[in-house]
Amino acid sequence: MIEENLSIWSLIGNASLLVQGVMAILFLASMLSWVMIVQRGLFLGSAQRGFREFEDTFWSGVDLNNLYRDLTQRAQEEGGSDGIENVFRAGFREFNRLAQTDKADPEAVMAGTDRAMRVALSREDEKLNISLPFLASVASVSPYIGLFGTVWGIMNSFRGLAMVQQATLATVAPGISEALIATAMGLFAAIPAVIAYNRYAAVVESINSSYETFAEEFSSILHRQIHAH
Repeated sequence: MIEENLSIWSLIGNASLLVQGVMAILFLASMLSWVMIVQRGLFLGSAQRGFREFEDTFWSGVDLNNLYRDLTQRAQEEGGSDGIENVFRAGFREFNRLAQTDKADPEAVMAGTDRAMRVALSREDEKLNISLPFLASVASVSPYIGLFGTVWGIMNSFRGLAMVQQATLATVAPGISEALIATAMGLFAAIPAVIAYNRYAAVVESINSSYETFAEEFSSILHRQIHAH
């Protein structure tokens, strides 16, 4: 009989409304964090592959005008693009626009080109960091939410003990067990979130570093080109 009362589902069902509410919040947070973990993993993996493919194409000696034209056409057909392609297109578009003006000053052209690429880099950084603040919040807050449910459940258990003449393990165990489930659920939500956050934050930093390195190299190429003309 005691084993039946101590089953997970019976403990959750017999918990107080507040503890059940805490468990529901933690369950929802866990499900949302797993959805975002999968989505971010796919997006960041795609960003890494896209960068490697673009670099292979860029450094293969392709004509930059043809590359820009092809990327722009593909972006129009697909309704937009992400990643390093946007940085390249923003810089090259601004470079061509400024370089074609009468009496174009090379330094002013490069300043405008670098500014356009910095804006594009900032936008790509925002895309890469989507959902990471939520994962960080789940990782840091979930254990405390679970602990709150545990404290409340244990407090109710001790209040119930005050109403009985003799306290036994059978009377204490269900209340303590249902309270500890809240802490377990808090850890269940927090641990995957903190692992994913740390992993994805490192990946985002690596991708951003690759983007910035490319932007500097591309700027150097355009700088030589404008001065050669």
